[in-house]
Amino acid sequence: MNTRKIKKAIKRLFHLPKGKFFWMYVANKARYFYYKLTHSAKVAYPATVMLELSSHCNLHCTTCPREYDYGKHMFKGYMPIENAKKIIDELWPYLDSIGLTGMGETLLYKDLEEVVDYIKSKNSGIIISLSTNAMVPDFIEKIRPLIGKVDTIQVSIDGLEDVYESIRLNAHFTTLDNHIKSLTQLFVQTDTVFMLNMVVTKENYMQMADVVTYSANRGIPYVNFTLFNLAAVTNESIGYYDFYHTPIFIDALKRLDKKRIETHLVEVTFWDFSSKNEFRKCVLPWTHFPICADGYVPPCCAKPFPKELNFGNVFEKGVMPVLNNQSFMDFRQMWRKNTTPSFCEKCHYVDLKPIELS
Repeated sequence: MNTRKIKKAIKRLFHLPKGKFFWMYVANKARYFYYKLTHSAKVAYPATVMLELSSHCNLHCTTCPREYDYGKHMFKGYMPIENAKKIIDELWPYLDSIGLTGMGETLLYKDLEEVVDYIKSKNSGIIISLSTNAMVPDFIEKIRPLIGKVDTIQVSIDGLEDVYESIRLNAHFTTLDNHIKSLTQLFVQTDTVFMLNMVVTKENYMQMADVVTYSANRGIPYVNFTLFNLAAVTNESIGYYDFYHTPIFIDALKRLDKKRIETHLVEVTFWDFSSKNEFRKCVLPWTHFPICADGYVPPCCAKPFPKELNFGNVFEKGVMPVLNNQSFMDFRQMWRKNTTPSFCEKCHYVDLKPIELS
């Protein structure tokens, strides 16, 4: 467990629900372990969910599933705030964390601060995170009221200078850099954690170590790297993953590891690329449930397109009836048998062979 997650866990322990809600929380944890021990396909109330408040975005990034065939048919809109609050009302006594993120840009949601305040009014210990491209108009004005309330703000970077702009279309690196400089000043003496996230592709892999250096120079303590997931990228074959086994990519990983050791001010996390990949490696049938802006629950956040597959609509039925309906339990039974659903084909949890550094 990395330092950031340890700090969040400690904060949560000091702010557990009070009174009867504490016992509801404890009973739900016991239910979770009971289901796990008995190999049930049911789930307890989730400890964490992902709410997609906005499925609109101001950019057109080459790494984003919304830019490919599935995304072209997705619902584009905003989650009604009354529905967001209804979901929070149902889940809050059991939640440890909530991610306000999805396929869209969260800061385009006009009622974002109200949603954050509503979560904190239920329990100040619920860990709130959000991801942003940091390129919306009036970004600093929009983000400023959230600092000190949101626990983690993650900025997507995907490279530096021209490489960044070739991937994150409609974005400008100079603007991003200015926003990051302002953010680091705003975070001083607050509890909000600032981190960068980079999706590693053929176009930007050579800058992984440079992004760590950039992060250190800007005073950003955390950088996460993940590999390009092809599950929803329809114009790339599974052969794309072969690149991650080439000598030039392995050398770039080694340079990153060397930079990680040298740069003590930045903690680097990376997607687990060395262990065996299979459907049972994926935890998403059991946790981090994504709820789309229109209320549907798809299997995962890497391919959150309900028209392809969903387990129901929480606006109509509530969260738990959707999470424990027969179709979702059948999906989890496939996980237990390690039988990969067709929906999950090309996902790097399944089809990327382990990467060996030696």
